Amino acid sequence: MKIYKIIPLLAILLLAACGQSKIETNMSVDVKSFEYRNQDGNKFGLKDLKGNWWVADFIFTNCTTVCLPMTSNMKQLQNRAAKENVDVQLVSFSIDPDRDKPDVLKKYAKSYNADTKNWNFLTGYDFNTIKELSVLSFKSLAEKPPEGTDTDQFTHGTSFFLVNPDGKVIKRYDGSDNKSIDAIVDDLKKVQ
Repeated sequence: MKIYKIIPLLAILLLAACGQSKIETNMSVDVKSFEYRNQDGNKFGLKDLKGNWWVADFIFTNCTTVCLPMTSNMKQLQNRAAKENVDVQLVSFSIDPDRDKPDVLKKYAKSYNADTKNWNFLTGYDFNTIKELSVLSFKSLAEKPPEGTDTDQFTHGTSFFLVNPDGKVIKRYDGSDNKSIDAIVDDLKKVQ
């Protein structure tokens, strides 16, 4: 093949890789394919997110500790992204699917004034399925409440995860710290 035919191909490959290289990454994990139910009871999965940048977290609606600031921070992220014309999808996976049915998630979303046009709250699986997704795709802890105790509180990671349009987790942020919002918006601006 002649060199003049190779140069345009190399230029296209280089430009395609540039977006992600603008972000300092700390992860590189493919998200396992999934299709669950959102707060409206509709099927929603990885294929619906293809081609979009998205931020994920793991929460549950009766959480009394870390989910409160995490969901508040996700709402702040949604507001800030809208204000600054940053295109991003948000996904909150419930780690308590037995309790967090679509109608419960819908009420939870309303309580935070979440705009569900770009923020889906997911359920419709068993605990082992979401634990596997959390651990394998996001390298994040997920555990049921300890047996033999009175607590109904799950243990889970507090990170927000930035996922690229190809479905690869490329960066982890502290979801309980609202300073992460600036970092996420700044990173998204670099690729849009």
